[in-house]
Amino acid sequence: MKTITIEGQLRSEFGKKATRQLRSEEQVPCVIYGGAETVNFSAPAKAFKSLVYTADFQIAEIKLGNKTYRGVLKDLQFDVVTDELSHVDFMELVEDKTVNVTLPIKLVGQSVGVKAGGKLVSKLKALKVKALPKDLVENIEVNIENLELNSNIRVEDVKIAGIEITNSPRIPIASVVMTRQLRQEEATAEKDAKKK
Repeated sequence: MKTITIEGQLRSEFGKKATRQLRSEEQVPCVIYGGAETVNFSAPAKAFKSLVYTADFQIAEIKLGNKTYRGVLKDLQFDVVTDELSHVDFMELVEDKTVNVTLPIKLVGQSVGVKAGGKLVSKLKALKVKALPKDLVENIEVNIENLELNSNIRVEDVKIAGIEITNSPRIPIASVVMTRQLRQEEATAEKDAKKK
């Protein structure tokens, strides 16, 4: 599991003035909740780059003084004018408490439908899941080897021990569709068969 370390300082002052002052120093106000206490802190904006601008699921190790918190990104806010990161919420990972997170999907294998001339269409990039921190994974691997022409793999087809998927079960994750060339070839073959 990828872990990003963020070093920050606990916040003692709150309100618009204090928040504005932090942002002028290129610090981002943050909050960690879901654990025994809610923790307010700030950290340099550049510390979040590899956590925010990626499709990967990562755990943040947040070091505040002599205490370290493990959390996952829960919410981001950006300035409407400058588009700079203006606030970050983290959900603290507590061993015996389930968390709701979004995990990216990784399609694995070569589909039989693609080998037959179809085109793979990815319809869903990530799944919403509920799990204990120990069961969290970097991504959800979905095997598409048996995916045939004109068929789908749906959310309900994905089963992972320790992870409950909360998306609607009927949503397609990936499908193999017929390409225009394959349709033309089939139409030509049908015409030829009728001529005989």
